[in-house]
Amino acid sequence: MEGVYSVAQIRGAEEQLMAQLPDGALMARASTALATVCARQLRARAGGLYGSSAVLLVGSGNNGADALYAGAILARRGVCVSAALLDQPRTHEAALAAFRAAGGRVAAEPAAILARADLVLDGILGIGGRGALRPEAAELVAAIGDGVVVAVDIPSGVDADSGVVEGACVTADVTVTFGGLKAGLISGAGAARSGQVQLVDIGLDLPEPQLRVLEAADVAALLRQPTETDDKYTRGVVGVIAGSAQYSGAGLLATGSARHGGAGMVRYLGTAPEQIRAHYPDVVVHEATEPGQVRVQAWVIGPGIGTDADARSLLAQTLATDVPVLVDADGITLLAQEKQLLAGRRAATLLTPHDREFERLAGRVSGDRIASARRAARELDVTLLLKGDATVIASPDGTAFVNPTGTPWLGSAGTGDVLSGLVGALLATGLPTQLAAAVGAYLHGVAGQIAGAGGNPNAADVLAKLPAAVASVRG
Repeated sequence: MEGVYSVAQIRGAEEQLMAQLPDGALMARASTALATVCARQLRARAGGLYGSSAVLLVGSGNNGADALYAGAILARRGVCVSAALLDQPRTHEAALAAFRAAGGRVAAEPAAILARADLVLDGILGIGGRGALRPEAAELVAAIGDGVVVAVDIPSGVDADSGVVEGACVTADVTVTFGGLKAGLISGAGAARSGQVQLVDIGLDLPEPQLRVLEAADVAALLRQPTETDDKYTRGVVGVIAGSAQYSGAGLLATGSARHGGAGMVRYLGTAPEQIRAHYPDVVVHEATEPGQVRVQAWVIGPGIGTDADARSLLAQTLATDVPVLVDADGITLLAQEKQLLAGRRAATLLTPHDREFERLAGRVSGDRIASARRAARELDVTLLLKGDATVIASPDGTAFVNPTGTPWLGSAGTGDVLSGLVGALLATGLPTQLAAAVGAYLHGVAGQIAGAGGNPNAADVLAKLPAAVASVRG
């Protein structure tokens, strides 16, 4: 499980470590690791280092110095390295001297060589940078050809604390980040600009993070394994209220995915019982029964139930129970009109909106998606899973997860129903609400990636790949 840290936390830890180390030692660690990554990229692209070319985009801060020191290492290994100095009077003097001593050259007309460079190293701005790139820097970035782009710590133009991009910005193939992950690398527009993120440990002593990212090993450890003493009840029972005569597919998708979340039994209480019986003979179907009369460890309600008076009554009855409840889709639309239904809840509530549903509940989603999710979770006193390119799971206490898996192919009808059923079953197995949501989002994203490998998958394809997703993390 990787922690994600704010700029202030990283800066504080860096200052503390630098006070204990000789001058320049921390920068040497960073630049050596950076040069190693660049060398690997050059070998992959050019077949070797000798005779390959690299251009450094150098700002006045520490990121520019890191780029120059890394460039010096590459130059000594036979790479033809040139530097574009965007603020020459304020360029780090020692780094520039080391770069020149190693054979590096300062480019008089960098735009011309950027177009044909094998590798471009972005050291324009650091994690403290805010706002769009200045015109001179933007012009150079626009001149980059098809070479591999490696960013130092954060792509220049990305807000490290939020992922907000306000204008011209570097789009990296690889970002080498130091000490700890930053939110801007994994969330919002910044996630798409960062490419493959490689974290380098430089020895920082960081505080307990409020924001985390699950890894495959974490997911595998959190998935409950049945024991020899378990039965279908001790493994957890999940109830699903989804689908209707008009939207029976939503019920099938949510119920089908609940069968893969590790619970021992799935009970169905929606209004499409015949379709459920026909497709899933192992699911227990309840007709003309109220939620309070059915024994489950967690409820999933909302996908395809409609928004009429009957659906509203089902939602109110479900939220009146004393077990965790996941509310999605039509359930969120109803809840946005009657937020008082959340009042007095004694058990956990998990809401899983996409952006438009979020806006009905809690107003606009800002460019800082993590902050938006945290605000809504606090105001509504729920755990909130904000779906998107980088799904965010936030709790009222401010702790949050960002999901690292997924694919744009998941932006299609019905995939959210698959996610809901899966997370509901994980809740029923006893996982805490935030972890159930984070684990479910991770597995859902992996299933989407596997399904997407075949091209243009639909929700049924994603559902079919859930067992493979579970197997992949356990493997």
